[in-house]
Amino acid sequence: MNIVKNKISKNSKNIFLVHQVHSNRFIFLNKIPRKSEKIKADAIITNLKKLPIAVLTADCVPVLLYDNEKKMVAVIHAGWKGAVKGIISKVISFMKKKGCKTNVITAAVGPSIAQKSYEVKDDFKKKFLKKDKSNNIFFKERNTQIYFNLPKYVKSQLKLMKISKIETLNIDTFDKKNNFFSARQSLNSNHDDYGRNISLIMIN
Repeated sequence: MNIVKNKISKNSKNIFLVHQVHSNRFIFLNKIPRKSEKIKADAIITNLKKLPIAVLTADCVPVLLYDNEKKMVAVIHAGWKGAVKGIISKVISFMKKKGCKTNVITAAVGPSIAQKSYEVKDDFKKKFLKKDKSNNIFFKERNTQIYFNLPKYVKSQLKLMKISKIETLNIDTFDKKNNFFSARQSLNSNHDDYGRNISLIMIN
């Protein structure tokens, strides 16, 4: 965390994180929060300057949102559970209520597990098809195995909310050569735990 703090403005306040629980809950910060607060959520929205907000990921998709006109930012931890529960639409809907416009909002989709690395079970696929049969396009079968395209699904949710300015890094966290933390890679290697990648945004 100190490495990240040294990379951002010295005038910034402490990096604000929440206790992530794979939900569709978010928090809006319009005043400086108390350090002692332990908030269970998976997205943060703020219009405060010099307050870095961040999420931690290790295969899930980090999404950063910025409205240059309203000077409002958001950061989202979009694992499959939060994504299918609509966390992205909830965050953008709230930003719209605060006066943000979807044609102004810029979205950045950070490093996450790629489809070729994300093998899932049939019951996983059924959850998505039950929600919407058209979700079948996010699945691919190879040698009787099923693979899910989480970043593409997340991007589709942004497009459904009329976000057109989308930058996607397309970096696979599972691939060792990319040097990112990966929960699945650690599990395959029988590690007890794994590190976390941090995605951060701040209004200067």
